[in-house]
Order: sequence, then C-alpha cells, then structure tokens
Amino acid sequence: MSQPTEQKFALPTLTAMVVGSMVGAGIFSLPQTFGRVTGGLGALIAWGIAGGGMLMLAFVFQTLSRRQPDLDAGVYAYAKAGFGNYLGFLSALGYWTVCCLGNVSYWVLIKSTLGALFPIFGDGNTVAAVAISSVGVWVVHFLILRGVREAAFINTVVTVAKIIPILIFLVFVGVGFKADIFAANFHGGPGLEAEGLFTQVRGTMLVTVFVFVGIEGASVYSRYARRREDVGLATLLGFLGVLCLLVLVTMLSYGVMLRPDLAALRNPSMAGVLQAVVGRWGAVFISVGLIVSVLGAYLSWSLLAAEVLFSAAKMQSMPAFLTAENRNKVPFAALWLTNSLIQLFLILTLFAEQAFLLALKLTSSMILLPYLLTAAYALKLAWQGGIYVLEPRGRGADLVRAALATLYAAGLVYAGGLKFLLLSLVIYVPGTVLFVLAQRERGQPVFTRAETLLFATAAAGAVLAVYGLATGRIGV
Repeated sequence: MSQPTEQKFALPTLTAMVVGSMVGAGIFSLPQTFGRVTGGLGALIAWGIAGGGMLMLAFVFQTLSRRQPDLDAGVYAYAKAGFGNYLGFLSALGYWTVCCLGNVSYWVLIKSTLGALFPIFGDGNTVAAVAISSVGVWVVHFLILRGVREAAFINTVVTVAKIIPILIFLVFVGVGFKADIFAANFHGGPGLEAEGLFTQVRGTMLVTVFVFVGIEGASVYSRYARRREDVGLATLLGFLGVLCLLVLVTMLSYGVMLRPDLAALRNPSMAGVLQAVVGRWGAVFISVGLIVSVLGAYLSWSLLAAEVLFSAAKMQSMPAFLTAENRNKVPFAALWLTNSLIQLFLILTLFAEQAFLLALKLTSSMILLPYLLTAAYALKLAWQGGIYVLEPRGRGADLVRAALATLYAAGLVYAGGLKFLLLSLVIYVPGTVLFVLAQRERGQPVFTRAETLLFATAAAGAVLAVYGLATGRIGV
C-alpha cells in the first residue's frame, strides 16, 4: 500500500491559515463593541495602538521563522527554547485551552444565531442545540482525520467565502456613509461626555487583541511550509489584510448610525448596520456570512489545537501518546483529546452556564502568556546576539521590534487585571499533570529548582482564586 506523499503548503494556503484563524465572529460584532465605549477618535487611536503592537508581534514571528528554522511549532517551541520545559509546556497548554474553549464559543454563537429563526435552539443551550453542535464537532473531526492537506484546502475555500460578505458590507456601507453622522460620532457624542479619551481607548484595547488571535497560525504550521520564508510573509500578509478589514468595518459604521444606536444593536451588529443602509436582506446576508465565517474559524482552530498538542508531545513536554499519527499523517490522538474536551464543554453548557462563561473569559487572558513568551524570546535572542554572528544585519531593528512587542504583550497582561490572571491558574495548575506524566516517561525530574518555585507560586495563586470564587470575592 502506497504511503501518502508529504504534505507541504504554499504561501496562499499559509496566508489563508492566518486569515482563517483571525477572522471568526469578532469582526461581525465590532460596530456594537466599539459603539458602547468610544467614538471615532478613540477607535482610531485604539486601532493604531493595537495595530502597531500586533504588527511588532507579526515581525517577531517573521524573524523567528527565519532565524530559528529548526523550531517548527511556533508559539509553543519559542517559549520552550527561551525559558525552559515548564514555561514551554504552560504556553502550549494555554494555547490549546484557548483553541478548545474558543471552538465551543463558536458553536454557542451559531446556535444562538439560529435560535432567532428556530426557537428549538433557544439561546444555544438547549438539548437540540447541543445535539446538533455535537454532530458538527465530529463531522469536522473525521474530515480532518482524512488529511491535513484536505482540511487546509477546505479552510482556504471557506476563508474566501467568508471574506466576500465582509467586502460586500464595506461596499454598501461605504456608499451609505454620511460625513455629518461620522462627525457627530467622532468624539463620542451623547452618553460619553463624562468619559475621557483615555478611558474610551482603554475600554476597547482587549477587544482589539481578541480579534487578532490567530496571527500565529502560519507559525504553528511551519513544519508544513513548502518554503521556510513563506511562514513570516504569510503572517505579515494575513495580519495586514485583516487589520484593514477590522479598521474599515469599525470606522465606516460610525458614518451610518449615531453611536448610541450602534451601542444598542444586537450582535452580530454588522447585520444591523447593513440593514440600516439596504434593508432587511442586509441583516440576513450578514447572518449567513457569520455562520460561514465561524465554521471556517472552527476548522482553523481545530487544526491548530491538535497541532499544538502534537508538537508539544514531539518535543517531550506532553505525554508520548499524543505523538500518534494515522496513515494520513494526522495527529489523531491529539485530535481525539481536543474534540473530546470540546464535546465535554458543549455538554456542560446545559448545566453550568456561569462556569462556561467564566471559562470563555479566561481564554482572553490565557492567550497573552504565549504571546508574551514569544516576544520575550525574540528579545532575548536579539539582546544576546548569538544567532546574529553569521548574519548581523537587521539585529538592531529586530531588537527594537521585539522590545516593543514584549512591552505591548506585558501591558495587555496588566490591562487584563489580576482577577483573570489568577483565574487562569485554575487551569494551568491542574493541567500540569500532563507535564508530570511526560517527565516521568522520560525518567527526568519533574521540575528544576526554579520551576518548583514557579509551580508553588502558581498553585498558591490557584488556591487564592478558588477561595475568591467560593466566597464571591472574585466573580464572573
């Protein structure tokens, strides 16, 4: 029986992985999300800061893909190479958790959207809704088992399909744009008179980060790249393209409806904006586009989640059983574990809605650790200069970009607040059991002295978080 040929991705496929991972549900909610807290000026400043910070991070991924070509797992491998086994493991665990819980949120959003037309789905937490979502989970699961190349091709097609509604939205809203409405919204207008510009911008910053999650998509899949240099280029192309879409959707909406009306829209708020321009069909059109977009993002994140577990196991920071592949070179053990966790969380939406919402909020905090460690690793390399001996050109620029990316990521961890930093430890500490199993398989000590101190500190923080939840001092 012939073996499948090695799967390699060209630049368009890698770029589609980045765009497909980044463009999910968030872009469809931007008019309402920004309208609640800021006007046009605050939005421009927020996108300037977020765009600049994430551009530095995109440059970091580009630099690391070129300077460290032997690291083929992206965000996880960089953390391990820079800061040791345990922090590398935590980066992989955090990223995997974000993938899984993000995928659950996609199914909840799809069910909630359909619930407006079919009452049997309710708000997305009925038995019928969970049953339909479960079927969807396992259909995608078996699709991916047929081969990463096939799944990536479908992802490319879906990525194109979900960008089209956004482009059509921009065309019609651009035509319907009114300068007087935009001027009235520029400084916030009624309801935001008491809010300073700093407060308005701060209210949007974490939102801007969440819509950029997925920028590392090509980096995670670097082992499949046909040409190594395509990884960094795909990251930059995907980022710049999505940034343009995000800014245009946000700013053009301020020229269609007054800010208080934008704030009052039901999500997906792009539907309400387009309806204000073209009528009812616009809302239906955007709702269909949302479902296509979310399904495409779900496929992208399913691929990424399994790949992170597989790569971590290959680098011996996860249990060895996660390295198992089928005849199509798909990491099936990692995929089964990923979708089993997604299935569990779907079932829990029937019984523990508050716990589920809390877990979803944790994803926004947990993604920042992998980003921070990646940027800090690039900063460390540029500062030490060892990898620049043979090719010193560009070291200064790399140092500045890595420093800015690290500062940006650290600032976001701070902006996220102590509460969610502590709550993320409730996942990191129990999840450490996978690291313990991996270390015992290798016959290695579980922790170094520094890692023991780190784990003890994390465990204390987790206990404090649980106590806060139990006593009501930490709420959802």
